[in-house]
Amino acid sequence: MFTSNQVGDYQRNGFAVHENLVSHDDLCAILVDVESICAGNTLAHHDKTRLEMEPHQPPEGTRVRRLYEPCTHYPRFRGLSETGKLLDCVEQLLGPNIMLHYSKLNMKPQEIGSVVEWHQDLAYYPLTNRDSLAVLLYLDDADLGNGCLRVIPGQHEGPLMDHTLDGYFQGKITEPVDESQGIPVGGKAGTAIFMHCMTPHTSAPNQSSRPRRTLILSYRAADAHPLYMRDTTVGIEANARLVRGQEPARARFTMTEFPIPRYRWKFASLYELQELSRDTQTRR
Repeated sequence: MFTSNQVGDYQRNGFAVHENLVSHDDLCAILVDVESICAGNTLAHHDKTRLEMEPHQPPEGTRVRRLYEPCTHYPRFRGLSETGKLLDCVEQLLGPNIMLHYSKLNMKPQEIGSVVEWHQDLAYYPLTNRDSLAVLLYLDDADLGNGCLRVIPGQHEGPLMDHTLDGYFQGKITEPVDESQGIPVGGKAGTAIFMHCMTPHTSAPNQSSRPRRTLILSYRAADAHPLYMRDTTVGIEANARLVRGQEPARARFTMTEFPIPRYRWKFASLYELQELSRDTQTRR
């Protein structure tokens, strides 16, 4: 459970930190599964429906960038997403009726791990209200050296920042960002960061000799319904499920309007979308 001070941190700053959410033994078991899942995959030969490789490596390179929906495909991750200790914390922030929205595992391998540019999560998946958060669970010790999370506190209550260029969604904030307001949020392995869906955040490339693997579990209040975006909504909702409480009979609306992403390209992940955006801006 969170203390009242931690709940206050989340409400005031848009994030809260819970140390030692996962035990050392459980972390070791998770990492064994991660290594098993990644084994045998190369840039030239891998299952594109389950994982994404780091692009800047030889064809025989084995550096994985992301696992897609581990809580759908692998039992240990599904069990973790439904543990009482975790859901008790989520309930304190979102209420008693909780949907698991999506899951992913960002690998950020040593000396190559990709950058994630400033963005707000809700820009990707508009909902009828803002009661949504991501739990970022560090599977390795994380600090600025290996690309820990950076956030801008207190920005989650404002309007969505611009993520578009020429009317198309870029997957990143395109208006000026005051990076001096950003703070690093590191932690030991087993630390979890509960981050509001409107909190601007980023992470630098991993230039260290250490990995920085992070499991990301996104939850939303069960009455926060997705705004329909055709195949994008269908794809996300295929993995969503109720993990606590009941599904309310009504959607709750707290915003009169919200931008709907309009896409110029097809892409597999945030990484690819941001790379396409950078390439386009470079050619201008």
